[in-house]
Amino acid sequence: MLYLIGLGLSHETDITVRGLQAVKKCKRVYLEAYTSILMAASKESLESFYGKEVILADRELVETGSDEMLKDADTEDIAFLVVGDPFGATTHTDLIIRARELGIKVECIHNASIMNAVGACGLQLYQFGQTVSMVFFTDSWRPDSFYDKIMENRKIGLHTLILLDIKVKEQSIENMARGRLIYEPPRYMDISTAASQLLEIESLRKEQAYTEATPCVAISRLGAPTQSFKAGSLKELSNYDAGEPLHSLIMLGRQVHDLELEYLYEFVDDKDSFKKLVLQDQEFFKPPPYVPPTEDDFSN
Repeated sequence: MLYLIGLGLSHETDITVRGLQAVKKCKRVYLEAYTSILMAASKESLESFYGKEVILADRELVETGSDEMLKDADTEDIAFLVVGDPFGATTHTDLIIRARELGIKVECIHNASIMNAVGACGLQLYQFGQTVSMVFFTDSWRPDSFYDKIMENRKIGLHTLILLDIKVKEQSIENMARGRLIYEPPRYMDISTAASQLLEIESLRKEQAYTEATPCVAISRLGAPTQSFKAGSLKELSNYDAGEPLHSLIMLGRQVHDLELEYLYEFVDDKDSFKKLVLQDQEFFKPPPYVPPTEDDFSN
């Protein structure tokens, strides 16, 4: 059996009871180590809590070495641990498909992830649209595919959760070209970088999917003891120090419920100023008033 087990967001003890029971009976335990990190735990603390050796599984192993991970999984129990929920990252579906092709049974044990815990900021999960990812820009690569999805969300009034890039066990272009297995130090995108990149793309596209005044919410270390939120304009957050990683960003949609707004006031510098931002933003993509059809409309 292959077990895909969600670990939650922060502590080694965030694993569910059922997940822990599964880990303890597994022959090998892999920890997916490239889409996210446990903010208040480490490989060593997991091993101590589980009483099992934990094998770090980087992107290369998961994406190209799945046969090694799945070896003997038809007769032995193997665990694949994922920070958050196993389906929080789409890359893990490939591992499940490969296991099925080999006739290996798969069981998924779910846990909290950014996708549902984000509701802790006070915004209602029902009011979220498509989630997008923001990668680090380079001198030669500044992808803007996220922009169109934000535009779609904003047109129908929905909030957008923006997941920020992390770089773990990445090689420089030079080292990769020379075949040197030298890896760069881990990097985690912060709020100010994400907001600045968003503003840069808007300045290039000029389609006003959002503006400097668009209200947003910065999320820092969600699920950890030091979790915090900060609400303000996109421009304000481009200069915001969000502290230690991990960070995420939410861009508000037009349909902000009164209860959502009241909750967000806890995280603003100036209540009246933020309310003004939200009310102004609600005019963007505002649908025209409904006009009932007339008899002439039906006759045509």
